[in-house]
Amino acid sequence: MCGIAGIMATGGDIPNVVTLEAMKAALAHRGPDGDAIWTSGNTGLVHTRLAIIDLETGKQPLLGPGGTALVANGEIYNYIELRQELGGIEFKTYSDCEPVLHYYKKDGLSFTRRLRGMYALAIFDPVKRCLVLARDPFGIKPLYYAQSETGFAFASEPQVLLAAGFGTRKLRERSVSELLQLQFTTGAETPFSGIQRVLPGETIMVAGGQIVDRQRLASLPNEARQQISESAALRLVEEVLTESVDIHQRSDVPYAMFLSGGIDSSTILALMARLNDRPVSTFTAGFTGNHVADERAHARAVAKSLGAEHEEVTFGASDFWETLPAIALAMDDPVADYAILPTWKLAREASKSFKVILSGEGGDEVFGGYGRYRSFMRPTWLGGRSMRRRGTMDGLNLLNILDNSWRDGFYLSETLATTSERSKLQVAQATDCSDWLPNDLLTKLDRCLMAHGVEGRTPFLDSTVANAAFILPDRLKIRHRRGKWILRKWLNTAVPESDAFSTKKGFSVPVGEWIAAAGTRIGPLVAAQPGVLERCNSEAVKAVFGSSGRREKFAAWTLLFFAVWHQIHICEKNVDGNVFEVLAEV
Repeated sequence: MCGIAGIMATGGDIPNVVTLEAMKAALAHRGPDGDAIWTSGNTGLVHTRLAIIDLETGKQPLLGPGGTALVANGEIYNYIELRQELGGIEFKTYSDCEPVLHYYKKDGLSFTRRLRGMYALAIFDPVKRCLVLARDPFGIKPLYYAQSETGFAFASEPQVLLAAGFGTRKLRERSVSELLQLQFTTGAETPFSGIQRVLPGETIMVAGGQIVDRQRLASLPNEARQQISESAALRLVEEVLTESVDIHQRSDVPYAMFLSGGIDSSTILALMARLNDRPVSTFTAGFTGNHVADERAHARAVAKSLGAEHEEVTFGASDFWETLPAIALAMDDPVADYAILPTWKLAREASKSFKVILSGEGGDEVFGGYGRYRSFMRPTWLGGRSMRRRGTMDGLNLLNILDNSWRDGFYLSETLATTSERSKLQVAQATDCSDWLPNDLLTKLDRCLMAHGVEGRTPFLDSTVANAAFILPDRLKIRHRRGKWILRKWLNTAVPESDAFSTKKGFSVPVGEWIAAAGTRIGPLVAAQPGVLERCNSEAVKAVFGSSGRREKFAAWTLLFFAVWHQIHICEKNVDGNVFEVLAEV
């Protein structure tokens, strides 16, 4: 896990070293264990290192056949198998990324088909005079780029490109609309004008500072559902998940995991407990508040049953007001998902002893866990409804301009996910894997952990697991109004204490309660922020902060996050201080 960046200048110019240094400084939090700037001709590469595998010889850039150079962020989990398959090659390091250079020489732009892992990487090829960027199929690791008259630039985070003078802080209005209505943004365009995402699974070739070729790997198979018995499916699920958790533990530094007590994280802990000789270290978040489900007791029981060394981290109202500016600073590609709050603090606590965390993101998407999937599958006359048909701000009279374009990106993802081979459930799963997963859940995990120099790993988002689970029959994913049915069945047998078929109250953070307690103070501050004032009715904003309604509280949280984020990333205000101090600068 690291930070990467680089420039390919147009017209044969040499990359500006001052610009490369600015990129390196902006990436420092992603790589506390070392950094480097490397140049050749019109191309410069930047790397900041978080050392996880090959601590001694794994420094980057890595140099390969024909003078190729690679910088990478992530882990190639099947690097041991790749080295064996390449047979006869004398490797210079023990790095998990070195085999990538040899597969690039062997397979050209198709080299990513052999990689099993999470990655965002760049290869400079001096023979072809090109730069190649690639991102893993699920988009676990982030990668952004910007093009200008002076050249092509890329980086792990948009704020790195902005610090180097690429792109602008002018906002794309559709992205703002998406953020306010969906809590995340869709597609290739980021909220910053001129800065785009390399899409999940995409490989891009750049020559002369311009994109000249693109290819893309799918994250999910497009084939008929497998006809398989329940007993065979249980064996398959155990086999693929055991292997995935095993290779996700490949590390030269200690690792731990985030445990919510839910189905996904409990499954990962159960398998880690089987695979490790020593107790697994687990971290669970809990919240202070009167109106929120607290799953700490359940997580504690699961951890105890599996012999884990369990630590609980409390997130309260004071944490909320004090840390939100720092969290918003980390979320440069904005996500108004309140799960960023405990994730950020859990990462801070875990970083005191660990550099690698396994987490359960992807379980709902791969095994069909969300309640919205069940609603989407039902016919209209039985209460069926489309996903995300209603935005956070709809019906609250908050927005000055009613713009339904916020659903365009989601509609596109849904259209592309729809094929004759897929059931309605699979369409819903594939739609979420296109945008919600990479642009909300995985962005949250990446930024919150990397802010503290911690690598996040997601065993459910493994190609072998996804290929096996996605084509399971719908009846093994959803049954008796329960999602992730086959996973629940396996877990209930493996860990009876998990109570896998009980109705969980769900993960929630009492942000509405905390905001309501300070509504009369915080509402006017949010309403006065330039980003909010430009788009919302000021009096309606104040009113929503004083409301006790569930939807109003959620809208208030979204507006508060946007106001703080806008102050930091658009207005470039000082992040020091709590929420009130940051917003009071206006």
